[in-house]
Amino acid sequence: MSILLGIAALAAAGRPNLLFMMADQMRWDAIGAHGAGTPNIDRLADEGVKFAKAYTSTPTCTPARAALLTGQKPWNHGMLGYGVVAPRYPVEMPRSLAAAGYSTHSIGKDHFGWNKTINDGIPHGYQTTTLYDGLTAEDDEYHQWFERLMPGKIPEDGWPTLDYNSWNGAPYVYNESLHPTAWTGRLAVEFLNKARTSINGSWFLKVSFHRPHSPYDPPARIYDNVTAADLPPIYTAEDGWDTMFKGVGCGPQNADAWCGLMPEPNLTVSRRGYYGSVRFVDEWVGKIYGALEANGFLEETVVLWTSDHGDGQGDHYHWRKGYPYELSAHVPMIVRWPSSMKAGIARGTVVPDAVVELRDVFPTMLDAAGAAAAPTVDGASLLCFVDSTRAGCPPQWREWLDLEHSTCYNETNHWNALTDGRMKYVFNAFFPAEQLFNITADPHELRELSTSPEYQQQLSLWRQRMVNQFEQEQRGPVWVKDGVLQQRTKGQTYSPNYPGTEASE
Repeated sequence: MSILLGIAALAAAGRPNLLFMMADQMRWDAIGAHGAGTPNIDRLADEGVKFAKAYTSTPTCTPARAALLTGQKPWNHGMLGYGVVAPRYPVEMPRSLAAAGYSTHSIGKDHFGWNKTINDGIPHGYQTTTLYDGLTAEDDEYHQWFERLMPGKIPEDGWPTLDYNSWNGAPYVYNESLHPTAWTGRLAVEFLNKARTSINGSWFLKVSFHRPHSPYDPPARIYDNVTAADLPPIYTAEDGWDTMFKGVGCGPQNADAWCGLMPEPNLTVSRRGYYGSVRFVDEWVGKIYGALEANGFLEETVVLWTSDHGDGQGDHYHWRKGYPYELSAHVPMIVRWPSSMKAGIARGTVVPDAVVELRDVFPTMLDAAGAAAAPTVDGASLLCFVDSTRAGCPPQWREWLDLEHSTCYNETNHWNALTDGRMKYVFNAFFPAEQLFNITADPHELRELSTSPEYQQQLSLWRQRMVNQFEQEQRGPVWVKDGVLQQRTKGQTYSPNYPGTEASE
């Protein structure tokens, strides 16, 4: 086995390193000129390519990470909503890269499940994992480290009025060096400082920040510098389609509310905490960038930045995630390529229209590594936008994208959607009810168009596309019957393709 690993390491020599960075719950519009103040993430975009229409098909933590692991759409990887990442998939990104000769490492949040027998996360092919999943049920490396430094205390004491899903915010009460964002970033910097001498061949490193996921708890110095004037506007519908989320069954009485009109000053406090958390993540992205430069890795490394999903932040009276709307399903996506890689576009290019998704991360990493994606992978390499002559690039990028989420928070919240980055069709299966948005003219979904006479042709087109999708996937009469989308009062968390015992649920 050691001989085979040695041959694989030699094969990886000369190929670029791969740095995959992501945040949890970072909205697409939290970066850039209209965002929280993210100069370091913006620098990656200025030196790479930014995808304006990037999505997460199943916008909660675990199914989004299944897409990253497998490169597949929801029906094919099997997670149609928030459930348990399977212990093993037939083809997985870190395992495939390890087989291609890369040294594979994960720092921060995996959310891949916990093996209580060995008291560690399920690795899925990562040769080392150093984890903070943000779950009290896991005695992960961050918790162990924190409790060594702070005997008798636990990390959750750092936010006495908050929890892992609360909508409110507050400054972090401990020294900021103890914060999980700092811990994750510091370990990434340490990895880069040692990698030149400690790793033989090319490496793949995933750096996954838990924040700005709740709790919204940036250090006080950052929180105090985020003023109400720094915050973007809150968007609500011009035609009232979102009023159903304003207060019925929702609101500030629930610390973990998923919807509702929140009162002041809590509303502003919460949003300052969220955008402060984004700024703190960005600071550490800057330090990681500095470590790439200092160690001579910057022009030897493909860097990809994204998020698993967004955060409602009060838009359309929504909080948290799990929705078909831009606030939840639209994510940032940036790729920076090394100078040694052939490029047919200028640095700083924005791809305005192509719909890309988390399933595209796995084939992008494989492409950069010079390895071919398995036939089961649904995604395609984002490097095709850097150089369209690369081997394996599709003759035409996908025209539209499928999104869905099974029941989340409330029995009425399970849906399917399609978008081409210009229009979005949503089928809310519980009622059933349709929604249609022109996100080119209306990027914040202020007007719902399904009853508009001038959009009936578009509505019919998108409805038929969803019918065709369900029929091609052989979802059966519960989903579509005689060419008609069916009402479903119960959600379905797993498809038959899920490689685990939960597939029947």
